[in-house]
Amino acid sequence: MKRRNLIKGLALMPLAGGALSKGSLLASEHHSSRKSLLFEGINDNGKITTLSSFMADNNIFRSIGVEPIINCRGAYTIIGGSLELPPIREAMEAASQNFVQYDELAKGIGQRIADLTKAEWGMVSAGCAAGMKHVTAACVTGGSPEKLIRIPNLAGFDKNEVIIPLYSCNTYDHAIRNIGVTIVHVETPEELEKAINPKTAMIYVNAVNGSFTGQAFSLEVIASIAKPRKIPVLIDAAAENLTIPSVHLERGADVVAYSGGKAMRGPQSAGLLLGNKDILMAAWQASSPHHGPGRDNKVGREEMIGMMAAVETWIKRDHDAEYKSWLNRLDVIAKKVSSIQTVTINVTEPVELSNKHPTLWISWEPKKLNITGYELAEEISSTKPRVAVGSRDESDGRTTIDIVSSHMKDGEDLIVANRIFEVLSKKRSPKSEVMAAPAANISGQWKVEVKYFNSVVQHHFSIQQDGNWINGTHKGDFDIRDISGTIEGNQVQMSSILRLSGDQITFYFSGILSGETISGDIHMGEYLTAKFKASKSLDKPIRKKILVPKGPPLAT
Repeated sequence: MKRRNLIKGLALMPLAGGALSKGSLLASEHHSSRKSLLFEGINDNGKITTLSSFMADNNIFRSIGVEPIINCRGAYTIIGGSLELPPIREAMEAASQNFVQYDELAKGIGQRIADLTKAEWGMVSAGCAAGMKHVTAACVTGGSPEKLIRIPNLAGFDKNEVIIPLYSCNTYDHAIRNIGVTIVHVETPEELEKAINPKTAMIYVNAVNGSFTGQAFSLEVIASIAKPRKIPVLIDAAAENLTIPSVHLERGADVVAYSGGKAMRGPQSAGLLLGNKDILMAAWQASSPHHGPGRDNKVGREEMIGMMAAVETWIKRDHDAEYKSWLNRLDVIAKKVSSIQTVTINVTEPVELSNKHPTLWISWEPKKLNITGYELAEEISSTKPRVAVGSRDESDGRTTIDIVSSHMKDGEDLIVANRIFEVLSKKRSPKSEVMAAPAANISGQWKVEVKYFNSVVQHHFSIQQDGNWINGTHKGDFDIRDISGTIEGNQVQMSSILRLSGDQITFYFSGILSGETISGDIHMGEYLTAKFKASKSLDKPIRKKILVPKGPPLAT
């Protein structure tokens, strides 16, 4: 479950392609009135992006051979999070002009953020995950530097355990585990009560469905058990809208952690912590510039002032007008593509605080347009102008792309609309469903050499082939998982998934069969690409009869 891209409590608004009106589909104002939705001194000064301006050769990224992207996905770190608003950039520029003592700066910002948010204290970290790490260190050490410099060796510590509800396990809890704590998972209030002991340093909660008010194991329930025992509760609300005062502190959390580069459109490299002053002062002690396990999470004076400015700007922003402008952009795209045969439009609007933006879903029959949502997403993300959209296949046989407009710049909606229309309306020949005959039968055992950036490791395939279809197992560094795929001619494509608590890595093998070897690439998503070479094992299988005992042995 991905905390930063959850859309909860979706309200569907179906709009059939053949029933679209000539007026605005999704918003009450037409695209031409976009300037009325700008916010004086806050948004990007009314500048409208055009195709020519977006494709300008003087773009700083193109100067190093990197092609920029129109973001229709949302605040994903991998594509830059969000765009800082002008007041944040101005504050960061001002902060770059002088030196300052960082502890004094942290205290000044902590008080200012507390005043703005009505929290007891505030702290700026080098991102939300870094903030979670520092809070964990604070709860483990109690502010003792003698303990701090021993992390992650927690031998002799009074407190070295963190309790996490099972629904809160996610890929970001590495930030907590990095301190060296023992993680204890619980599923019910009863299990939580039994798990709390003198070594419990903290409870970590992710702000997902299981933590919501009214759920059996909600934040309120957790806090009611933790507070009498004086166990601090940290809640991770990275992608949420900031509430003043924070709803999570009011519901019983001691500290709430936000991402600075998402909804608040502050520095991408900053996070915001609100809550208990004693804990946050110890968390600041555990962070850079102070030496210890947090020294590697440096946050500069520019980001610190920028994050404070983001909170100030958040209070001034016209959030209703912003939301209306997001709908307006989706309207432009929807009207452009809705005339294409089989295309239907849906808009979802979340009711919760996380990723609180509308999403446009464009779906169609892939057999009639001869393209899938995944193929469209691949095409427009790999050719100019590059556009990042989501995609998925539906259970009814239709295919879908999804578009988020909250992090698009004004004018980019027109570029996206034309781009999608051009690709979707293009005439294509039907795809042949006949698969090329396999060049050989690759059933058997394969020794696999995997080459990462700076190491070579040995994996193993056990493959059974049925025509074009491949199934079997993939033994990795530590475990064995299922593998499946196809062979067409001499092209072999397979995938396996490594799943751990809160983590998942998909291995996509794409190779060429040549004699008794298969070689090619392993695509691993965010973990980039490795190389592999698989050689068919010539070892003969062990053949020996088995003597089955007639009963229990008489002696060992």
